[in-house]
Amino acid sequence: MMKLKFTLSMAMISAAIAAAQPSNAADITIAIGSEPSTLDPQQRDDGAERAVTDNIFETLLAREPDGTLVPGLAAEMPRQIDELTWEFKLRSGVTFHNGEPFDADAVVASVNRIIDPEYNSEQMAYLATIAGAEKVDDLTVRIKTGNPDPVLPARMYWMKMVPAEYAFDPAFSESPAGTGPYKMAAWNRGEDIELTANPDYWGGAPEIEGVSYRFIAEGGSRLAGLMAGELDLIRNLYPEFLGAVPNSMAVPGLETSVIVLSTENPVVEDPKVREALNLAIDRPALAEALFAGLAQPAPGQLVNPKSFGFNPAIEAYPYDPEAAKALIEEAGATGQTVTLVGEAGRWLKDRELIEAVGAYWTEAGLNVDIRIEEFGEYLNQLFDKELRPDAIFVVNSDELLDADRPLTAAMEYGASYASNADEEMAAMIKAARSETDVEARTKLYAEITQKGHDLSYLVPLLNQEDIYAMSDRLSWTPRIDAKLLVKEMSVAE
Repeated sequence: MMKLKFTLSMAMISAAIAAAQPSNAADITIAIGSEPSTLDPQQRDDGAERAVTDNIFETLLAREPDGTLVPGLAAEMPRQIDELTWEFKLRSGVTFHNGEPFDADAVVASVNRIIDPEYNSEQMAYLATIAGAEKVDDLTVRIKTGNPDPVLPARMYWMKMVPAEYAFDPAFSESPAGTGPYKMAAWNRGEDIELTANPDYWGGAPEIEGVSYRFIAEGGSRLAGLMAGELDLIRNLYPEFLGAVPNSMAVPGLETSVIVLSTENPVVEDPKVREALNLAIDRPALAEALFAGLAQPAPGQLVNPKSFGFNPAIEAYPYDPEAAKALIEEAGATGQTVTLVGEAGRWLKDRELIEAVGAYWTEAGLNVDIRIEEFGEYLNQLFDKELRPDAIFVVNSDELLDADRPLTAAMEYGASYASNADEEMAAMIKAARSETDVEARTKLYAEITQKGHDLSYLVPLLNQEDIYAMSDRLSWTPRIDAKLLVKEMSVAE
């Protein structure tokens, strides 16, 4: 069994403490693992962007911290008019930061913009059924779907509303304007993004006056900044420091780490090789060595155990290195090169997890070429449907709490970053998406996840907990969806 050992140097922490600068009492500083690739909230599937824009922009529906859907920019929960139409009543008197009104025109523009094929949004796995929107009156809009969609309300929790005119200005992606509790103040490239409280926010002016997002990829440096008093909130705290940092916590999350395989590529097109890639990995060892037990082996599928459509009949792939070697030899793939693409800093111990997987695959007889890319380039490769790497690491977070999003993203041919060219699988996923009978939909997802497991289209790794640390002056309760909503935070003077 391969030994796993990862250590954190404390030198950076000591250096940071020596340079400590106290925060202003009414402001906070949050560390995020990478610099956003854009601040356009509809363009990329970029978690660093969302960490910032979740506080600038809003959605028609929102979630309570426990995940319950509630009205957001909608004045009430939507009404289903027919099997393809949902009607939303909008809040009155809401304006965007640039002065444009939030009304039905803004909703129609937001919907049509994100689903426009020429816009090529990376977020369509969240919004696959939406066909358009139409204005009824200034405060009433109808969202149209191409097929029946039982999870349309959850999709409207994802789609951020943008101003009808300014969203099409080239400046929008760097100087955004939303309806949210915070407004854009400055983007200091390579350093931080600054937001300031919106005094005219329809939900009441937030308590915290300003927030700075610092880009810190390395986990030890984030911890150092917190201990030095330079940071108020960090996520992806190293698990081994959970007990050492006074104001820290681990909470159940929605993230599942996975390796997406491009099954049309020469080496991984062989099902025997794909099965071997799964059998070669000791998931319990990864969970313990990297995450101190604050992660569990993913049960053989990408659907999170908390989401509708999770298949409890599927178990995690066993660790069987000898069987993995034998399968690779049988496939004639011994010594063949597999390219594994990833990034570093966006997710907790992402680099370490990628390198550990590469080491397991090397032991199984493959030549593994690990490429750690800058996050923007990583996203380019993740969503490139023509030139995909053999294997690419991603952490899927299922904010819709429904199997449709992860299965669309990773297994529906032609969609998002799907791993395969299985047209039958794609048809099954589309059918499940539009099935309104709960029992029939559950059965379809069971068939889809079982087929994906049997053909090893993916290499599911771990279901991970969310781990945070805060300064003593910050008060905040983490959410099930892992959003960092500053309006829910407060500071002690």
